[in-house]
Amino acid sequence: MIELENITKIYEIGDIQVVAINDISFSCQQGEMISIMGASGSGKSSLMNIMGCLDRPSCGKYKLDEIDVSNLKDDQLAEIRNKKIGFVFQSFNLLPRASALTNVELPLVYSGAQDKHHRALEVLESIGLGNRSHHHPSEMSGGEQQRVAIARALINNPSFILADEPTGNLDTQTSLSIMSLLKEQHNKGITIVIVTHEEDIAAYTQRTLYLRDGKIIKDLKR
Repeated sequence: MIELENITKIYEIGDIQVVAINDISFSCQQGEMISIMGASGSGKSSLMNIMGCLDRPSCGKYKLDEIDVSNLKDDQLAEIRNKKIGFVFQSFNLLPRASALTNVELPLVYSGAQDKHHRALEVLESIGLGNRSHHHPSEMSGGEQQRVAIARALINNPSFILADEPTGNLDTQTSLSIMSLLKEQHNKGITIVIVTHEEDIAAYTQRTLYLRDGKIIKDLKR
């Protein structure tokens, strides 16, 4: 489902070239749940941006659902992001003045889907937040906000969820709750990729890729 072949990402800062990802190759099958770990500067964010079709590699090939997305145009990448990928971020990225329901509806607005309210409420109810649908982020706990973000990620029935430090701003008990929710989605067949620096979070996944200096130094399968 996800296949990276000899992916390299180089950033040019003035006359200096910085190699963020150095010839990475790996694949992830449909329904896998994997984590990516590494210190700051290891290339985690650059790899995540490429996998999420937020950035392009300098060279190499990236296939998502057998489609080579490496050199697609911006509008084509935007369509793939909207239809195939659900994003969950450490900072939740919710609109502060919008209700939980409106936040969850956003991807449906971009895709032009009908019956947005009904679909968004269904997803909120499926994760236990149906009674909080009209609350704003400021009226919700961090765990509830992250659940709203996960509901937003699920709204378009994505092929996979890409979660960047999804428990980074949460206490231990809330983190366990969020990971249980992601595990539930994995059990339904959704592919999940989690970027984390926490070993106990990575332990929820079937496989962990360890990065250093833009390279995979270990591929641990559980």
